[in-house]
Amino acid sequence: MKTSTVKSGTTGTTKASPKKKLAKSVDFSHYAPQAKKVGLGGSFNGWNAAKTPMTKGKDGNWKVSLELPSGRYEYRFSVDGDWQNDQHAVECVPNAFGSWNCVVVVK
Repeated sequence: MKTSTVKSGTTGTTKASPKKKLAKSVDFSHYAPQAKKVGLGGSFNGWNAAKTPMTKGKDGNWKVSLELPSGRYEYRFSVDGDWQNDQHAVECVPNAFGSWNCVVVVK
């Protein structure tokens, strides 16, 4: 792990501090050609899909890219106010509402 040196006070001593986890770009897409508004909600944004609106392409795919640090995240798409799962999700886990959340792992 890389470290950086930080001077402490006026004593001239130093201590190592761990470098922050680097974020990686993660692409999300959802096919919903008839939708008027699609947002991405998940554990990375407090499940607030309004914080992560998606952009509609001419092909009916909605897309957004996020910079996420390493970790495991649960997410879903809000399509005109209706929560939907990723059509390409590899892993899903049950949630407290009787449905499923999709999972993405960033390494």
